Amino acid sequence: MILAVVGGKGGVGKSTVAYNLGAHLDAVVVDADLAMADLPTARGPDLHDVLAGRAAPVEAVREGGPVAMLPCGRSLAGARACEPTALVDAVEAVAAAYGHVVVDCPAGMSGDVGLGLLAADACVLVTEPTPAALGDAVRARALARELDAGLVSVVLNRGTTDAPTGAIANRLGAPVTVVPEDPAVVTAQAAGRPVATTAPESPAVAAFADLAEAVERAT
Repeated sequence: MILAVVGGKGGVGKSTVAYNLGAHLDAVVVDADLAMADLPTARGPDLHDVLAGRAAPVEAVREGGPVAMLPCGRSLAGARACEPTALVDAVEAVAAAYGHVVVDCPAGMSGDVGLGLLAADACVLVTEPTPAALGDAVRARALARELDAGLVSVVLNRGTTDAPTGAIANRLGAPVTVVPEDPAVVTAQAAGRPVATTAPESPAVAAFADLAEAVERAT
């Protein structure tokens, strides 16, 4: 199963959702934001190297941390050396070796987002409860539909219990999981770990577990 995590705009918590969802699904998380990577990294070959033909996809997967990762480099030179269209084959190779893959796509509507969706069997759309974020989410939903990446869930990040989840589900065409504002998430991010390993009883962990169950049921 290849799952793309997309967001209509930056800053909605897409990478946080991808990382924590990968932990719950026991998946390899691929940081596919070639220009603005945001997930934990380590020494060794990365996605820039893979897409430049300098490393094999499976060779670049890091298994030693709390979440298996195919990280992305952070240099402009590395991004320029990439052949982005090789992303689909790279992700499929990782899925063939490991089974479950979560692709953290770039924010917005760039062509790189479409490549992540092309590789995916399904997608999760991350947004926030603001008019601007929801408007951008509608456009991201249209792109996913165009590329035949079925939307299995919408994540309303930093949401509240009184959020209009029914209206959002109707607008975007998928069930909504609310991930509440939770200081434990910030602490886990600072440590480079999924929140389930640092605060297993926190409200955010329960929300991520619900999201993982929804993905597994749908795929």
